[in-house]
Amino acid sequence: MTAVRVADDDRLEEAFSVRQRVFVEEQGVDEELEYDEHEDEAVHFVVYEDGSDDGQPIGAARLREPADGVGKVERVAVLESYRGTGVGRALMDALESKAASTGLETLKLHAQTRAAGFYRGLEYERYGETFEEAGITHVAMKKSLEGDRTSK
Repeated sequence: MTAVRVADDDRLEEAFSVRQRVFVEEQGVDEELEYDEHEDEAVHFVVYEDGSDDGQPIGAARLREPADGVGKVERVAVLESYRGTGVGRALMDALESKAASTGLETLKLHAQTRAAGFYRGLEYERYGETFEEAGITHVAMKKSLEGDRTSK
């Protein structure tokens, strides 16, 4: 059982700890690229292992609104041993519900190409060519929030 929470200032370090393990330690992303000027403006999400706020943080993501009605999903990370267990889906469901409740109409993200299938399963569509970001091949994807998923 997992619990997804919006991270307040006290829980922000837990989101950062997951990102540190996944992006910096596991994938070799430069720490200066991982943490940027958008941290303060973003809504951060943390997934906890045992369904309570006292559990181990095992997933994280952030959401920004760089343009009216369009949200940008960023820094989606799940600890390696929890991938394929539904943690990523729970994280994205919570993020999408929050985005829809704030009036966002579309979500965009830059998916690592190895994770593109996961996002396709969540109804994201690819647009544009592949590109490099932080030394990793990515593809741009987007999803309309109109429809049945926003009614959760």
